[in-house]
Amino acid sequence: ARLFLVIEYVNGGDLMFHMQRQRKLPEEHARFYAAEICIALNFLHERGIIYRDLKLDNVLLDADGHIKLTDYGMCKEGLGPGDTTSTFCGTPNYIAPEILRGEEYGFSVDWWALGVLMFEMMAGRSPFDIITDNPDMNTEDYLFQVILEKPIRIPRFLSVKASHVLKGFLNKDPKERLGCRPQTGFSDIKSHAFFRSIDWDLLEKKQALPPFQPQITDDYGLDNFDTQFTSEPVQLTPDDEDVIKRIDQSEFEGFEYINPLLLSAEESV
Repeated sequence: ARLFLVIEYVNGGDLMFHMQRQRKLPEEHARFYAAEICIALNFLHERGIIYRDLKLDNVLLDADGHIKLTDYGMCKEGLGPGDTTSTFCGTPNYIAPEILRGEEYGFSVDWWALGVLMFEMMAGRSPFDIITDNPDMNTEDYLFQVILEKPIRIPRFLSVKASHVLKGFLNKDPKERLGCRPQTGFSDIKSHAFFRSIDWDLLEKKQALPPFQPQITDDYGLDNFDTQFTSEPVQLTPDDEDVIKRIDQSEFEGFEYINPLLLSAEESV
């Protein structure tokens, strides 16, 4: 027997898919997604969890256009107020400077990653893009050097409020970063001028109208996912009997699920 972990299917695609088609988003769209991400991150932080893997690929859109965060494999749990951790992890383009410096860090790294993601949404590129033919400048080490040392240049076509919020989230000093002040961090974000048009109470209740609704033709359709991934053959992880023997099999008793659609199909035969 095999054990499969099945999660909710979110059929609106991820932000990476939509960004690849639109290149960049209107500020109003970016503001809405960023605000919903803020609520999600704050929800995790209040429960002592650092997300540590915020990126376009991990932000899904549901059929109505609301966001859902996915992929919690890099989360750090069990942090109390003022607690820190030191594991080096994350997606390279989104790793915060304090992680690269080998410092102890807390929830601040998630707000840095949000700044990177917001920059990508509104500017249509990474804040650390390097256009060069020099192979030495196309390495991960050089990317980390840019993140640590280079000032971030905000595109002139962005509004003053957008520029200001990006500078706040992308402050290389976590103590000065937007969202990182003890006691008032999340309040500082909600009261920022960039988010002034957001009704946070409505947003948290999912009653705010999303600025974009994905085109959905089928509840289980793949229209909003890249065919590069959906056309790949399904490959199951090979069994490893030695590993299986070391696991207490009683932990999996009663762990079963049958898709209601399959039951309906059997009943109709």
